[in-house]
Amino acid sequence: MELHELRGKVAIAGVGQAGLGRADGFTELEILAEAALQAVNDAGLSLRDIDGITTCSSLATMWALPVVEYLGLKPTFVDSTMLGGSSFVAHMLPAIHALVSGQCNAVLVCYGSTQKTATFDRSQLNKVRSHLDPQPYETPYEPLLPLSAYALAAARHMHEFGTTRKQLAEVAVAARKWAQLNPEATMRDPLSVEDVLAARMVSDPLTVRDCCMVSDGAGAYVLVRADRARDLRKKPVYVLGNATAVWHRQVSSMADLTVTAAAESGRRAFEMAGVSAAQVDMAMLYDAFTINPILFLEDLGFCKKGEGGAFVDNGGIAPGGRLPVNTNGGGLSCVHPGMYGVFLVVEAVRQLRGECGARQVPNAEVGLVHGNGGTLSSQSTAILGVESVL
Repeated sequence: MELHELRGKVAIAGVGQAGLGRADGFTELEILAEAALQAVNDAGLSLRDIDGITTCSSLATMWALPVVEYLGLKPTFVDSTMLGGSSFVAHMLPAIHALVSGQCNAVLVCYGSTQKTATFDRSQLNKVRSHLDPQPYETPYEPLLPLSAYALAAARHMHEFGTTRKQLAEVAVAARKWAQLNPEATMRDPLSVEDVLAARMVSDPLTVRDCCMVSDGAGAYVLVRADRARDLRKKPVYVLGNATAVWHRQVSSMADLTVTAAAESGRRAFEMAGVSAAQVDMAMLYDAFTINPILFLEDLGFCKKGEGGAFVDNGGIAPGGRLPVNTNGGGLSCVHPGMYGVFLVVEAVRQLRGECGARQVPNAEVGLVHGNGGTLSSQSTAILGVESVL
């Protein structure tokens, strides 16, 4: 079966979140299980209906095993591929293949982390990560990874295209304005461009307000075949396209610091979906740092290379702007527990169902979700849509 034949064959039937911000007194497994139960209940299913699972963790190489055990599942499909924050977007296509082939009937995609409240020595954790994920051309110089890698990309974009610090700050301000409309968002205090520019510099040209927050949180969604989704509790959101691309691991191995593999994942996802960027009503873009949405808007075709700064300027992606981006507040203001990709999907689904209250995008029919992992290393794009666009 060719990829375009998988368009719309699978739908997201349920979504859930738990432990956003702080989850004091709870473990990662506990808040993951809560989010999973919310997603399963949202779909009108029970855990007995789940026979496929995809999950991963940055701290445990065999994370799927304790998750399966804790939830009491006996899945016929398991995927624990770890690509960083993009993983939970990248997990879609393998799950689609498993569902369409009949290997399983309902796939739970889930993630949880108590990175904010967990008690561990972060310096020791970084040493362990360096051992498990060696970056031989960078680690010996002890950069502030991943921060310094994104600062490098931001500096290059500014040098090559004239992108300004104000334009970077506009990304953070837009995220905060969306967060102020979202009662689940962690950071909802007012934030101005001047606040971002005056904040503590952490890796030039990025200040602390250009960086994602550190929080706890868990998210989950359930995938089923389209024919089954139509009979379940909530309005189905169909997966029209999904693609993943990886061009490097270390940022020093990027051929061009201003071009990411989103240029490939986006093209292939749009081809599978049979739509273009012009047809997208809202975009959920992995915003670990303010340079990310600027790069992804360009690479995904919302504007030309080098024009991302102008695209976000003057509230371009804020409420009332030209394109709604990260309507939950994103990783900059809503939630970012180590890996953020699953929350992109949850928000897109809620928008396409019309469940987002004050932040709802009117008449949303097509949504783009884009996950990023590592240091601009892994990119995964998904195009989601409602029944009217099938």
